[in-house]
Amino acid sequence: MGPGDSAQLLKFDEQGLIPAVVQDWLDGTVLMVGYMNQEALNQTVATKTVHFWSRSRQKLWEKGETSGNKLHVKSLFVDCDLDTILVKAQPVGPTCHTGARACFFTSMDESGAVGVGKAGEAAGGILEAVLRTIETRRANPQPGSYTTKLFEGGHDKILKKVAEEAGEVLLASKGGKKEEIVYEIADLFFHTLMVLGYHDIPLSVIYQELATRFGKSGLRTEQ
Repeated sequence: MGPGDSAQLLKFDEQGLIPAVVQDWLDGTVLMVGYMNQEALNQTVATKTVHFWSRSRQKLWEKGETSGNKLHVKSLFVDCDLDTILVKAQPVGPTCHTGARACFFTSMDESGAVGVGKAGEAAGGILEAVLRTIETRRANPQPGSYTTKLFEGGHDKILKKVAEEAGEVLLASKGGKKEEIVYEIADLFFHTLMVLGYHDIPLSVIYQELATRFGKSGLRTEQ
């Protein structure tokens, strides 16, 4: 999508603005939401760094222009109604002005009440959620917990389970039954996450390694 095409397609509101959701391209974490006008969108497309229109200051601004915490654009998408932009970006440093990685860190309970403080549970997806649980069990052992039992068994027990589950994946794949393959790979994923939890390695490091291997090596080199 080029700057010249967007004006004819996108549905800006009566103030000439369109919401833009910024997502970490590596793990899908929603980093922030801002508003773009046509000029901000043009600059975002042209410079490959995210620009917004500040409604409070009534001016164009580049995210990170003073802090250095820029958002490098990886890809742009538009929703089905053409009235919201999704930016997949590589963040440089924390995105939130509070110093948090992302702006969405305050939880709401089932009744809709807003929590207090930084929960951090909005980051990533199910793999991150499982790893957070693993890290919690390591820091605070819980009687009867399978994860706690693995940690109590030590490093060798965790590694033994990884090897066992890898073997189960091989057998399931040979058997050709998709439901068994799914089940065994889920087991392998969990026990692999146990290894990461044991060594205090975040999934973001794995994602970055994969990105490097598959030709999208993260930050652009400034010319």
